Amino acid sequence: MSEETPGFDEKPEVPADGTPDEPKAADSAKEEAAPAGDAAQDVALLAQLDQARTALGERTADLQRLQAEYQNYRRRVERDRIAVKEIAVASLLTELLPTLDDIGRAREHGELVGGFKSVAESLETAAAKMGLQQFGKEGEPFDPTIHEALMHSYAPDVTETTCVAILQPGYRIGERTIRPARVAVAEPQPGTAPKSESAEGEAPSDKDADAPDKG
Repeated sequence: MSEETPGFDEKPEVPADGTPDEPKAADSAKEEAAPAGDAAQDVALLAQLDQARTALGERTADLQRLQAEYQNYRRRVERDRIAVKEIAVASLLTELLPTLDDIGRAREHGELVGGFKSVAESLETAAAKMGLQQFGKEGEPFDPTIHEALMHSYAPDVTETTCVAILQPGYRIGERTIRPARVAVAEPQPGTAPKSESAEGEAPSDKDADAPDKG
């Protein structure tokens, strides 16, 4: 007669829903712990993101400041370079002005001929390419900023101070005057009334004076 091993046919009690009690409790504990861990991780990520944004803003501001300083530096260097070039050109052309004056006088006296004429014209062309401009003409109004009056007189046929003779032409480079034009000026005769005022203050005619008063 065989002996039956006790306990093999016995089955553990299972709840009605078919889920053991201990695994269910463990899962619920995990579900409660998970949200808390995720929230803490989100807070940490947001803090890191704010720090990264702050650092990015600071670096961007630094870069913009450096770019502005570099642009100002470039403009300042370019401005200084142009100023130095203009000063050097003006100094060179100023030294050539007496020679250009001699050429002008030779031309006025008909002595600018032959090879001298060719050399003189080449020099004038080179000076013009460097920006030298001559100014000063007879009949133009006197301007003390660009004219230097060496002679003064009165003339009945002028209505304002006028350049009546150019004794030495002026020269400029762009807007910069390197030598004013030396001129002789004439002013209107003292006491000469403008023509527009000549009709004013006319004495009444004899006809008007003899007319009887209306009474």
